[in-house]
Amino acid sequence: MFRGGLIFRPVRAFVAVTDQDWYDYLRAHPDLDEVNFWQPGGAQEFHALGRGEPFLFKLKFPNNAIVGGGFFSHFSFLPVSLAWAAFGEKNGAPSFSNMRERIERLRRSTPNAHEDYTIGCVILYDPFFLDRPNWIPAPADFHPNIVRGKIYDLTQPSAKELWDQVLGQRAIQDHAGADSQEPMYGDPTTLRPRLGQGAFRVLVTDLYERRCAVTREKALPVLEAAHIKPVSEGGTHDLPNGLLLRSDVHTLFDAGYVTITPRYLVRVSRKLKEEFDNVIAPTGRPPSLCGRSYFDIALKEDMLCQA
Repeated sequence: MFRGGLIFRPVRAFVAVTDQDWYDYLRAHPDLDEVNFWQPGGAQEFHALGRGEPFLFKLKFPNNAIVGGGFFSHFSFLPVSLAWAAFGEKNGAPSFSNMRERIERLRRSTPNAHEDYTIGCVILYDPFFLDRPNWIPAPADFHPNIVRGKIYDLTQPSAKELWDQVLGQRAIQDHAGADSQEPMYGDPTTLRPRLGQGAFRVLVTDLYERRCAVTREKALPVLEAAHIKPVSEGGTHDLPNGLLLRSDVHTLFDAGYVTITPRYLVRVSRKLKEEFDNVIAPTGRPPSLCGRSYFDIALKEDMLCQA
């Protein structure tokens, strides 16, 4: 569990009813760093787990077996287009149209290509998928009528036995962190879960309350998660290295035309004026005839919104 930058050994697991097509597609794509376990309804939040606790995939009857899992990172409601933009094939589908078809079949709704409906996104890191000979029978108390899933207390003997089986199979599958000899509970470790690119984008978006840190823009389709230190220069997908920016500001930020000072002030390079004649509209001249001036941002001396 994640508290104050530390991960505690899990005390709960969630066994989730899993779509066969979703499992089959992702099982054929090993070495994924993250997946999006989407929920088609887009109405019910997921509060069952803390960060770092296991989320297990159980196929529907008649298979009725645990076939893999991952570790909980974050839950968010997202427009389906953003879910695809953030995770792509890690949504368990080969294309955006295929993903929509699966969701709409489960939603039992009439397809509308122009509707950007909301889905629930359970974001998991370090996913693993078991080969069929290693599938684990579902717990005996997992009733066939359960639609979403069930929480298990890993301090209880039967649930701990299940988790030990999962750890054993993960070790067989040669996944990192599957050492079942480590203590299950007690003191926290200093390990921190890795964020993939998709999780980074969603967490930064939610951390900044879905508003651009500079302009306060709220139109979600034009908001992007920026890296303060680029990945190409050793930057990581960690939240302290993230900013939520409007897409044009993001482009200028990456190109060095816009910067953020250590005091969280926005600064705009004079090169914008020298190279593109980007200036504040002269008095009496409509701004619409001059285009957007990025110097307006800097002159207002507004503090950058800190998440």
